[in-house]
Amino acid sequence: MVASLDNVRGLTLAMSSSAFIGSSFVIKKIGLKKAGDSGSRARAGSGGHSYLYEPLWWLGMVTMILGEIANFAAYAFAPAILVTPLGALSIIFSAVLAHFILKERLHMFGVVGCILCVVGSVGIVLHAPKEREINSVEEIWHFATQPGFIVYSCVAVVGALFLIFWAVKRSGHRKMLVYIAICSLMGSLTVISVKAVAIALKLSFSESNQFIYIQTWFFIFVVIICCLVQLNYLNKALDSFNTAVVSPIYYVMFTILTILANMIMYKDWVSQSATQIATQLCGFVTIVAGTFLLHKTNTSSTDRHVERAPTPPPPPPPDQIRVQG
Repeated sequence: MVASLDNVRGLTLAMSSSAFIGSSFVIKKIGLKKAGDSGSRARAGSGGHSYLYEPLWWLGMVTMILGEIANFAAYAFAPAILVTPLGALSIIFSAVLAHFILKERLHMFGVVGCILCVVGSVGIVLHAPKEREINSVEEIWHFATQPGFIVYSCVAVVGALFLIFWAVKRSGHRKMLVYIAICSLMGSLTVISVKAVAIALKLSFSESNQFIYIQTWFFIFVVIICCLVQLNYLNKALDSFNTAVVSPIYYVMFTILTILANMIMYKDWVSQSATQIATQLCGFVTIVAGTFLLHKTNTSSTDRHVERAPTPPPPPPPDQIRVQG
């Protein structure tokens, strides 16, 4: 009976977390639009930071922080396999609020793409290997310094730097996948580091101080840097593109890379059966299809809203020209 009550508490916290996070996308988008419409400073999509002076943007940040706190607390009451898939609900909250408040209409193919993304992501999360229990920061550091995860970390950092310093300058203002890829690559490293910091806090409260180890402070440094990068480029994506499209693609890409990082670091895939691996591959294909539909919907909507130059009238026939002359 106690376990059932804990599951109810965990579900309630997870659902409230999705509501807070989904709402934060819309609130921050309103703040970004107000900051951009003021005209006093450059927009976030152009590299400006005028949104820092907008109270609505900060309200959205507070809402997102509350959602993350609720999400963190949910893991204390319910298993991760129950809490993590509910993060997809933030997409629903964001899309519905964007439709009614921001008037951002999501067309039929966009709705289908959103559903495919959610179904594929939930399928991957539900069939992902369970994480092993970690009892110390030094244990996490041992996993983090294994060759496989070092290679993944280098690829993630180099990939993010390539996107920031090369791809953004050439196509970042037109393609939201560049912004979201940066956020997701940094986000996968953030999750690993946040877990290490959370374990350090838990053990420290249990009279086993983990903050005397330099590894703990290294993980804190990684969390700060990655969060700042994520925040900057997520603001650029929200300021430049449709919220109802940004939210699901960000959720999908972040979920895939986070699961991949955990599988490489903890090597849980070794204990999986062929059926579980095949199910995850099917989920990945479903996500790719949904992402393609969402991206095509966004591109088509942009093309329809581009103002076309008026077509000049055709020249008069030669007979009329001679008569006028």
